Amino acid sequence: MSEQTPATPPTDGSGDALRDIADVAAVEVITTAAVHLMSAAAVKCGLSPDADGVRGSDLTDLDEARKLISALAGLVTAAAPDIGNQHARSLRDGLRSLQLAFREASPFPDAPGEGPGEKLTGPVR
Repeated sequence: MSEQTPATPPTDGSGDALRDIADVAAVEVITTAAVHLMSAAAVKCGLSPDADGVRGSDLTDLDEARKLISALAGLVTAAAPDIGNQHARSLRDGLRSLQLAFREASPFPDAPGEGPGEKLTGPVR
């Protein structure tokens, strides 16, 4: 039988990252991911402020916004029972605002219930 050698700790710093992420509560990871999706969707809906000579409306990409909003709706819907009403309510409010912004930005708005994420959240008015 061969003798096993003990695992050597990684030297690239990944061990520190693993310990750091282990200290973060699941609700914080979920809300952070949701905020990143919200921020990206807002930019893609043309809601970002003008900066560095670039108009926020120049960054509009509704196809990308649809994907981000749908992903956000899936995350919020799936996580809501586990993260508590206080966190879920804020995420739902942000999601609803993005769904409405998408509808306003779209030259041909989707039918009620057909907008991004609405299959999960219901129609947004």
